[in-house]
Amino acid sequence: MSGRFEIGETTLAGVYLLERRPRSDERGWLERMYCADELVGVVGLRVIVQVNRTLTRRKATVRGMHFQIKPSAEAKIVSCLRGAIFDVAVDVRRASPTFLRWHAEVLTADNRRSLFIPEGFAHGFQAVDHDSEILYFSTAAYDPPAERGIHPLDPRVAIAWPMAVAHLSARDASHPPLGPEFDGILV
Repeated sequence: MSGRFEIGETTLAGVYLLERRPRSDERGWLERMYCADELVGVVGLRVIVQVNRTLTRRKATVRGMHFQIKPSAEAKIVSCLRGAIFDVAVDVRRASPTFLRWHAEVLTADNRRSLFIPEGFAHGFQAVDHDSEILYFSTAAYDPPAERGIHPLDPRVAIAWPMAVAHLSARDASHPPLGPEFDGILV
């Protein structure tokens, strides 16, 4: 086995499914979470500037849908270290042929999958198990004035969550539905 990642396309251009391939022996295994050389075809010359880890205690909890605008637009690589999540990317790029379409993957520790989400996409997830732990690499630091969000139950996006949406933060619940005037963001 040469590479540590299998890279797959998704239904949204620029969003990639990364499947990690650990190396193992009788002692256990080593898994590479990120490698600039191996992922250059996906990540390009972007630089990871922030690594975040979250724990979501209760299943059915939704976190998101968040994105940042220029000059703090960010790409992310999202992985689940414990539990399971339904991880979602929504295309918010102005004039994109897939504008407001979404793609989701179930990420678990066992399936060793990560989702690469580029700039111009909102991101969020629903915990499918209790105590789901997420690790994500970002190409921009968190910038509150640049942050935007979409309500997880926005009818224009119509995400088919696997469970009834529960336990939204006050911030996520306060995002109003996208009006017809929302035509996307420039990336």
